[in-house]
Amino acid sequence: MKARIIIFILGCFSAHFLMAQHPSLILTKAGVEQMRKEGVKSPLFSASLNEVQKEVDEYMAKGINVPMPKDLAGGYTHEQHKSNFFMLQKAGVLFQVTGNEDYARFIHETLKAYALLFPTFDRHPSERSYAPGKFFWQCLNDANWLVYVSQAYDCIYDWISEEERNDLNSKLFRPMADFLSVETPQFFNRIHNHSTWANAAVGMIGLVMDDEELIQRALYGLKSSDLKLTQVDNDGGSILQEGQQEAGFIAQIDFAFSPDGYFTEGPYYQRYAMYPFLIFGQALANKRTGLKIFEHRNGLLINAVYALLYQTNSEGEFFPINDAQKGMSIYSRELITAVSTAFHYGNKDEALLSIIADQGKVSLDDAGLEAALVLEKANVKPFVKPSIQFTDGPNGDEGGVGILRQYANEDELTLVMKYAKHGMGHGHFDQLSFLYYLNGDEIIQDYGAARWVNIEQKSGGGYLNENKTWAKQTVAHNTLVINNASQFGGNVTEADKYHGEPYLFNGTDENLKVVSAKNNQVYENTGLHRSMVMIKHPSFENPILLDLFRVTSTGQNDYDLPLLYQGQLMKTSFDFEIHESMEKLGSSDGYEHLWNEAEAPLTEGTSQVSWFNKNRFYTQSFVSTAQDKMIHARLGATDPEFNLRRDPILITRRTTTGNTLFASILEVHGAYSTVSEIATNTYSQIQQLEILRNDEQYSLVAFTHKNGGSWVFAISNNDNAAEAKHEVVQNGEKFAWKGSFHLFDQSSNQK
Repeated sequence: MKARIIIFILGCFSAHFLMAQHPSLILTKAGVEQMRKEGVKSPLFSASLNEVQKEVDEYMAKGINVPMPKDLAGGYTHEQHKSNFFMLQKAGVLFQVTGNEDYARFIHETLKAYALLFPTFDRHPSERSYAPGKFFWQCLNDANWLVYVSQAYDCIYDWISEEERNDLNSKLFRPMADFLSVETPQFFNRIHNHSTWANAAVGMIGLVMDDEELIQRALYGLKSSDLKLTQVDNDGGSILQEGQQEAGFIAQIDFAFSPDGYFTEGPYYQRYAMYPFLIFGQALANKRTGLKIFEHRNGLLINAVYALLYQTNSEGEFFPINDAQKGMSIYSRELITAVSTAFHYGNKDEALLSIIADQGKVSLDDAGLEAALVLEKANVKPFVKPSIQFTDGPNGDEGGVGILRQYANEDELTLVMKYAKHGMGHGHFDQLSFLYYLNGDEIIQDYGAARWVNIEQKSGGGYLNENKTWAKQTVAHNTLVINNASQFGGNVTEADKYHGEPYLFNGTDENLKVVSAKNNQVYENTGLHRSMVMIKHPSFENPILLDLFRVTSTGQNDYDLPLLYQGQLMKTSFDFEIHESMEKLGSSDGYEHLWNEAEAPLTEGTSQVSWFNKNRFYTQSFVSTAQDKMIHARLGATDPEFNLRRDPILITRRTTTGNTLFASILEVHGAYSTVSEIATNTYSQIQQLEILRNDEQYSLVAFTHKNGGSWVFAISNNDNAAEAKHEVVQNGEKFAWKGSFHLFDQSSNQK
């Protein structure tokens, strides 16, 4: 019996001894040894390491600088503390890989300076955040700091003495973890990207210090708090979701994502949150193997990386859904880590290697090294982005996003239609909106967020007031506005209760791709149903986009359908009356930011508007009525600080109408060379667009080509079954088909 007890004690001691080895968070002892031996065999890994070494050496030469916090984002103290945490993490890697103790000393001395600073003040002097931080104006940035610094600390943990560790643990790291959690529960116990950073920060420093209380707190949240359902953040997002029973890192994975990896706040914030998701995931994979974190929810964290990659245009830029800064892309530091991690912990998908090759760098860890080494020997496959529909909500039953892709010649046309959840405080009132790309260029844009990230001159780098008054409002998107009011009355809490309903999605037919969705909650007593169809036919130079936007209402309304086009207006089939002195289109719901530059009455029939942008021509042909007029508006009203871009907007206004259908076709055609000064195919090929039928059962539209071709598109409005059979007699002609939709090519008698 005594022998068994001794063996058990020795086993516990051995397990604890192994657990206490450092580094073991992201880097491992074995991984570091492999980096030293194998890293030189990969030019990509070596180049990544050399770039970091040059950067850190230059930074260390300037000396240690830990200023008293004062500034907002973009300001001096903010940027200094931000640079510190990036450089500390990188210095930790360099110390482990090179063995140069200068890096360890730099980390240790900087941490001692932070330990002296931390207790000297309560919170950041700015009062702009719902959760003010310590070193930064918001706790979010403090959590960033701890996520990165915990990695640096792990790298020098065994290098410093036990007394020095105890000093840092008691004066800096444990108090910092408590500050981010028990002292700021409204920040820590949410389902939100902010809380993901908080959970990861507390958990990672807990793993470094072997503090089980912090680890459990990070994984499963605070056991109790005084949070109330009525509490909101600075963007109007709820701190607690109705019915929320769980918090912590595991709950973030379970409730912030749909089963296919879509993040409810949108790709811009998913990109930002993926770093703590994956970096804490790596730490748990190394130190809490029993959790099998990368297998959780059928490998959701790895699937989420693919979901992000699929939500990019041909240039790798994320679709600017919800609050998003345009231009954020797969080349960001978060995606450098994400793609290497997905390769290492996923199925070793060699298609990911083409992304890594394009990125031109890897993360300096076990995952990055493996990816770099395999890349040297692999026959790299291209990463193919399919037409795909993402669901939203933890169970995948709360709306979604449909992405259709068509290829013609060397061009890629990409349609994105949104019918997902609102997206909490970062969401926009944009149900059934869309954006449209030609390669990496927006044909029809989403404005994105009104914000200059980390530029101090613009409201301290935070969201501008115009983000709420313009960028979030419905008129700022390519979707229907009823009676000049935003969806859900512009109320975030109300919008979070509802979502669109996917009606059908077909992205597999090479020549006919369809996405269709409904929403009956955005406006009272009104139903919306939008179907968007990408049609590829040899009669057209490029695939055309057919848009059918049905409205059903119990009363009469005024409808505005904005089109946020990009470029220079070329020609219209109607005559604009230019306003000599401009007036605002309205006083609220985003209309206060629009100058009414010109108006044109429309007539019944087919109307057209053409524009030019980046050497290509675009034409929208649409069915107009005698109740319609076209407004050419421009951003810039009620904007005294010039915070908004002066973008043009076309608005089709249909007044005093009940049930109706907005039908249009968008073409990409022709080209113009500024060198040869030769233009080709500058005019639309659409001769006529006509609505044949629109009622509860069916919508049918006909369109004709100038060269004589004609087509009829038919869709069932209430039966989306793939096996359903339909038959419609319209104007004496019978249309019969199987499935929810069909394109009849009458020019070739294909029915």
